[in-house]
Formats: sequence, C-alpha cells, structure tokens
Amino acid sequence: MRTHGWSGSAPSTDEEAVARILDAAGKAIDARGAEFSISDVARTLGVTRQTVYRYFPSTDALLQASAQRAATGFLDRLADHLQGLTDPQEAVAEGIATALEWLPQDKHMGLLLMPARASEFSQTVTSDVALEFANSMLRRFDVDWAAQGFDDHDLDELAEHLLRIIQSFIIDPGRPPRRGPELRSYLRRWVGASVAVPTAAR
Repeated sequence: MRTHGWSGSAPSTDEEAVARILDAAGKAIDARGAEFSISDVARTLGVTRQTVYRYFPSTDALLQASAQRAATGFLDRLADHLQGLTDPQEAVAEGIATALEWLPQDKHMGLLLMPARASEFSQTVTSDVALEFANSMLRRFDVDWAAQGFDDHDLDELAEHLLRIIQSFIIDPGRPPRRGPELRSYLRRWVGASVAVPTAAR
C-alpha cells in the first residue's frame, strides 16, 4: 500500500484505508448528497483521486459500499419500528411500506434509489449484497418464521420477492403514488397473500 498523502497520516493497512475512505464518503454524502464525488472524498483525505480509485473503481462502487455500511443502522431502526408484529403478512407489508418511506430520506442508502440511478439499482436489486440485506431484514422481524412453516429456502425466496416489489415501487410508485394507509392496505392484500401459506406452492 502506498504511504504518501493522507494528510501526513497514512493508514497502516488496506482495511484501514478503506475504512477512512468510507468515513470521508459518509461526510461527503451528508454535506453534498447526490452531488458528492470521488474528488470530494480525495480532498477530505488529502490524497489524489487515483488513490481512492485503487480501492473503489467508481463513484457508484463507493456509493454502494457506503450504503452497505449504513445498512446495519437502517435495519436496526426498522426492527425497532416493527417490534411486536408477529403476523408475517402484517410484518412484511409494514416492512416494505416503511422501507419505501425511509429509503428516499436516507442520504446514504437513498442515493441508490434516485431517478438518475434507477437503472443501476434495478440491475443490482437481486445482487448478493441486496439479497443479504433483505434476508437480514426478514430475520430481524418479530415473526417466528419456523412456526409459520418457513424454512431457509422459503426465506431466501421471500427476500428476493420483497426486493422485486421494492424495485417496482421505486421505478414506478403509481399514478398517483400510494402512500400511508392506502399503501399498507394494498401490500397487506396482495403481498400478504404471498406469505400466508409458504408450503402451499410446493
């Protein structure tokens, strides 16, 4: 790892370098939102853009890494919000609705969902990272999935289904968009049905 730059305090490992880049990216996103760039991050760190590119090949790669880092806090807040919802249909409907409401307001994760980035997000919505996010979300619900008849395979498929629903609402929220109670009623009726009896489709 190169040791020059870094405002006179070079990281001792690549892992430390990545962590410092992500810290700087977080500050840049907080300050500039969608306008943040590799140049902002490099300037904060006292390095060249090429140094940042050694670890993240593009702004989108850095953005996705920042979003992944922010996912833990997002999932913690969502789990707190859904605490006490033990019915799978209610939990999934409320989880999707809340995620749709929160994601655009989250500068770190929401940047992935802005209209200018819709195509990039749609291409990665079922990536390993995205599926891991959805699986983590489902497993933090207060639902006893095993008692409801769900095994790991069911939850993997449900995570994919959840992502595809979120994707469709992000790309086209409807005309006019459903919000609040109307959105939740729609999700309970149509998405809730998909988690009613997981073994029925086998």
